[in-house]
Amino acid sequence: MIPDPVTAYQIAQDHCAAWTNQSPEMVAGRYAEQTTMSMNGGDPMTSRSQIADMAAGFMADFPDLVLALDTVLVADRHMIYAWTFEGRHKGSGNKVRFSGWEEWDLDDDLKVTKSLGWYDAEDYDRQVAGT
Repeated sequence: MIPDPVTAYQIAQDHCAAWTNQSPEMVAGRYAEQTTMSMNGGDPMTSRSQIADMAAGFMADFPDLVLALDTVLVADRHMIYAWTFEGRHKGSGNKVRFSGWEEWDLDDDLKVTKSLGWYDAEDYDRQVAGT
């Protein structure tokens, strides 16, 4: 199936809701069984369980996190969604707000088979540290 713009927007909106609702299993459920996910060119995660663990880590660090959908682009089975992450870091107590995007390849069931994500990691680290 090839998503139309409305379907692509709903996919991204549901993904943001899974993050905001503190549901690592729902975040991971967006991905196909055979998947890869890499953030900022780092080592790829290659399973739903790894993705769920990553999401759970962010959720533990930011119990009030909100992931807002900024925009969605779709072409064939490829989509980009841009987002803004906000929350207060549990350890430092600092409010953090940063934006990024993910490039997704989708399968016939509209599950993510490949995800390349990008955000400014230095800015994120600076905000967490409060410097």
